[in-house]
Amino acid sequence: MDKIKINASQLFTLVFLFEMGSSILFGLGANAKQDAWISIILGLAGGLIVFFVHYRLFLFYPDLILTSYIQKIAGKWPGRIIAFFYITYFIYVSGRVLRDFGELLETTVYTNTPLFVIHALMVLTITYGIHKGLEVIARVAQIYFAIIYIMAISGFLLIIFSGLIHFDFLKPILENGWKPVFNSFFRETLAFPFGEIIVFTMIYPYVNEPKKIKFVCVGGMILSGINITITAIITIATIGPELYTRSNFPLLSTVSKIELANFIERLDVLFMLYLIIGGFFKISLYFYAAVAGTADLFQFKKKEKLVFTIGLIILFASITMASTYAEFVKEGLEFATVYLNLPFQIIIPSIFLLIAFFRNRKKKLDTNVN
Repeated sequence: MDKIKINASQLFTLVFLFEMGSSILFGLGANAKQDAWISIILGLAGGLIVFFVHYRLFLFYPDLILTSYIQKIAGKWPGRIIAFFYITYFIYVSGRVLRDFGELLETTVYTNTPLFVIHALMVLTITYGIHKGLEVIARVAQIYFAIIYIMAISGFLLIIFSGLIHFDFLKPILENGWKPVFNSFFRETLAFPFGEIIVFTMIYPYVNEPKKIKFVCVGGMILSGINITITAIITIATIGPELYTRSNFPLLSTVSKIELANFIERLDVLFMLYLIIGGFFKISLYFYAAVAGTADLFQFKKKEKLVFTIGLIILFASITMASTYAEFVKEGLEFATVYLNLPFQIIIPSIFLLIAFFRNRKKKLDTNVN
């Protein structure tokens, strides 16, 4: 883990799989109903701006990860405290994503299996991957990138040929004006999934082609954004805006409707396969960010010594953060988005960028004067 180097194509697949992650499992932008796809596009545009904030910070400190350059910008002790909060944030979000996937698996497939067992198996697998190193996870991502695309194209074709799509469900566009669209954008699609690109600030220094980071990340975000938008459009056009809003897992409702030639049906397995793949990579990257940040903050020479401990913390957090799924969803919408995602993804990095800009500008001025 200490000698990590990943190439541009591996970074691209990691960004794509991470952004896709759990975003297509839920009714993203559901508050905007049939205009959810507009909210997603706005979220992508906002997410790209957020990425450039993070990327500009990286250019100021190209050899440092987020938890390191925070200490350079804010000072040693304030920086260490903020870095600790970022590590806690990565652990918390990793636990939330784990709970998302665990709840879905328990609800749909493993109805008689305790949630703890599902989470423990997932954490055990991810812990093994993190212990082997980010390079291994990046290589696996390249393989699964192709698998995800084949599954997605197959699923969309089957939905089309099954005659399930009714584009009238997408009308009227902007029936209730822009207010619900912007509300959904600010409260949901900006932070989730596009603002989550913050996690890659813990990876950028390990890319062996740093000049390609900007184009690779923008490309990965745009491609994932297009896929998420298309998925939302097809889902709404299949099950309607009302069910899209009410359903906990609207894409599952869509896939379960596929029936072709009285032979091809019950393709929920495709959805579950994607679920496991997407969950693995999203949790893995947040998990890795927590491990790398902890090792950096507390000066551990070997990150792998922290993997098992942080894995246990994530497992414990995923089970204890909410007693019921309804409480878990409410906490995510009302607390996590406003009090965690927006500050950690947007507000704090923007403040740090301003400080870094003026500090580096002052250094240049001092150099010129001397």
